[in-house]
Amino acid sequence: MPTFITLLRWTDQGVRAVKESPQRLDAANRAVQAAGGKTVGFYMVLGDYDMVFITEARDDESYARIILGIASLGNVRTTTLKAFTEEEYRRIIAGLP
Repeated sequence: MPTFITLLRWTDQGVRAVKESPQRLDAANRAVQAAGGKTVGFYMVLGDYDMVFITEARDDESYARIILGIASLGNVRTTTLKAFTEEEYRRIIAGLP
């Protein structure tokens, strides 16, 4: 399954309701699971972003639906990176001309 790393920032709305953030994370985990994916990790971080959400999903479209659903609630803004495993990385590099 493809892996996605999503960097999240709380919006003003999300910060005002920050005490509800753990329940929102639970809902996000359920959404990932309902779409056939898996949450690999979650971190609250310091710096330019507030949280990092690492997930596996069946495919790009499935994850796009998941993350758009989460972002549409207005509590976070997201930046998503598609990640490649070391094995995938080595295969990609080995295929270079």
